[in-house]
Amino acid sequence: MTSEENTTGERLEVQRTIPADAAAIFRVLCDPQGHVAIDSSGMLMDATGQPVQAAGDTFVVHMDREALNDVPMGKYDVTVNITTLVPDREIAWTIKGRIRPQIGHVYGYRLEPAGADGTLVTSYYDWSAIDQHWREAGIFPVISEAALRATLGILARTVARGYPQAYNASQAARD
Repeated sequence: MTSEENTTGERLEVQRTIPADAAAIFRVLCDPQGHVAIDSSGMLMDATGQPVQAAGDTFVVHMDREALNDVPMGKYDVTVNITTLVPDREIAWTIKGRIRPQIGHVYGYRLEPAGADGTLVTSYYDWSAIDQHWREAGIFPVISEAALRATLGILARTVARGYPQAYNASQAARD
């Protein structure tokens, strides 16, 4: 089930009610491998790092831009820097990579109780504070509203399948 979308000139927001509690959804969103599992763009190939617990935490995502077929960047790494983390309510981050100047766009999720239906999840992508160099390049948004919506669908499926528990068990077995 989807709800109203909020799209402005420099921000996209899409919503979906996911039939799960916020804690189960938030476990996926805090897990670097969870980001890879729910990515609809095809760019996120793998991740290195521990689940995040606070603003300032980071992890590395191994990317492949060829999935978008827009800029010939090939494979590269970015560091995800958590800027907002309110347990079971909101997580947001910026990306730091090899591109200079750094871009400054923000991705995030807000979670709100939706009664017996589960949790209303809002995915947002904000490029209102990007560096002027990238604003003049006219390349935003890189990720479409449809891709944000698809990621919410994958998130719903991932949570329904019990991904956080399965991943944590497999990680524990390797440690």
